[in-house]
Amino acid sequence: MSAARSAAVPAQPEPEAPAGASLDPADVARFAALAEEWWDPDGPFAPLHAMNPLRVGYARDRIAEAQGRDVGGPRCLAGLDVADIACGGGLSSEPMARLGAQVTAIDAAAEGIAIARLHGEQHGLDIDYRAMTAEALAAEGRQFDAVIAFEIVEHVADVDSFLGSLVRLARPGAPIVMSTLNRTVRSLALGIVAAEYVLGLVPRGTHSWRQFRKPRELAAGFRRHGARVVDVRGMVFDPLKRTWRASNRDLAINYLLTAVAD
Repeated sequence: MSAARSAAVPAQPEPEAPAGASLDPADVARFAALAEEWWDPDGPFAPLHAMNPLRVGYARDRIAEAQGRDVGGPRCLAGLDVADIACGGGLSSEPMARLGAQVTAIDAAAEGIAIARLHGEQHGLDIDYRAMTAEALAAEGRQFDAVIAFEIVEHVADVDSFLGSLVRLARPGAPIVMSTLNRTVRSLALGIVAAEYVLGLVPRGTHSWRQFRKPRELAAGFRRHGARVVDVRGMVFDPLKRTWRASNRDLAINYLLTAVAD
């Protein structure tokens, strides 16, 4: 059991997350119900724990390169403002903070934010966690040196609104780094049927195949908002080692994408 689950969540309730055009209330409720499981590496979020080293490493490299930093430095993101959109329990927020970034992490599920804040405090990390949507943060006029949005675009109701918010949050030239699922026959067979209904890797009903987006669809969406995709790489799972690796060829199921705000 993780430290976050063994300690009581603060008694004071979080304020309700502001509504946003891209918000899908059903998905918010689904993840809110699992909030206390975020830091259990063997729980329903085990796949995210497994893929986190790859997606965080990819984001670190793209951000460091864009900002002219030494990718190999232990605190190569020191002093950079990074927004973690749909941060959940903070799985990616914490390693970004350890790399030196000043992290603002948001999620529409207040229950997840409470768990993320508690876990971060227990590990001595200063992360600005907020229960809010990407649209609400963008409405504040905030801009960041980098924006990350892992495993979220496949859950939003209005993709165009969501992408527009990400672009507004990024300073000119800042990378927007995402990970998501492609909409292919293989992603239906392996990402949903096998992962959810046969192997039970993630809870049933977590994903809707129709909400998966092809890389070219996200590229077109970013172009509408004045940003351009500069890198796309596949994520391939090794079932024997239970680890993930990047691929320049296989984008059929999971993939990473970087866009730049012009």
